Amino acid sequence: MSVAPTELVIETGPSNPAAANPRPRGARPTRRRQRARMVTTAVMMTPFAVLLGGLLGWPIVWTFVLSLTNEELTGPTALHHQFIGLSNFNQLFADPNFGASLVHTLQYLVGSAYIGQVVFGFVLALLFRQCSRTVQAIVGGIIILSWVVPELIAGFMWYALLGQGGVLQQAAHAIGLPYSQILVTHPMAAVNLANTWRGVAFSMMLFTAALAAFPTDLLEAAQVDGAGSVKRTLFVVLPNLKGTFLIDIVLVTLATLNDFVLIFTMTGGGPGEESQVLSTYMYQLGFTEYRIAYATAVSVVLLIIGVVLSAFYVRALRKS
Repeated sequence: MSVAPTELVIETGPSNPAAANPRPRGARPTRRRQRARMVTTAVMMTPFAVLLGGLLGWPIVWTFVLSLTNEELTGPTALHHQFIGLSNFNQLFADPNFGASLVHTLQYLVGSAYIGQVVFGFVLALLFRQCSRTVQAIVGGIIILSWVVPELIAGFMWYALLGQGGVLQQAAHAIGLPYSQILVTHPMAAVNLANTWRGVAFSMMLFTAALAAFPTDLLEAAQVDGAGSVKRTLFVVLPNLKGTFLIDIVLVTLATLNDFVLIFTMTGGGPGEESQVLSTYMYQLGFTEYRIAYATAVSVVLLIIGVVLSAFYVRALRKS
């Protein structure tokens, strides 16, 4: 009697690879969980979106709508205004006072923001690195104090310094020197100086922090190669601080374009129209001449200028 040979089968593992290494539960959220999280996030963000749209979105929309009407604060059009299209903008671009205010705004932006705050703030930050800690604490405290002072008080301080019967005029008369009021002869230079004094502290602190985090090995390598302090600043420090410069430019641009209190307190846009910028011109049209829709058209132009400049700087910042 013969016995049939038996086959020996050895199981080396399951045929399904997924069964060999089962995925732990909760390792990756399922689609249902992802959808639940998205719904939860949307529900939680809805009140914030509604609040943001009501506080920011609706006023911007209403500003554009109002600039297309003939509404005034007094008279028959105060209650029964009409849609007039782009008539306010056509009249605005033909207005010589608007052109002069736009030029003064650009002068104020370049003089007090770009040169007075960005460039001068960077120079101060460089000089502070060469000073002792005691000098940094004293001078830095004085500069930061100018930034803390409210804008209205700062305007009155500079008016008391440069205005009629001010400190400089009395000091000049006391020592027998002639003095002409800077607020009358050079009003734009006066407001540029005041805004520089008030805003340079922010730029200085921003660049001081950036220089403190700057890698010293780059400066040491440049010094070994024979580069002096000026060349190290121009060809080593400045290219590596491009992002910091762009951030500072964006912030001071928006702040300076919207500046009103300092100029209005010091000069009121005068004498005449010599220091009239778009913000003070808008105030004059809206609350002195009561042409609120025409003044709103000026605000729309100012808004567009700020958006265009900010978009340009942000795009450059992303590339850097």
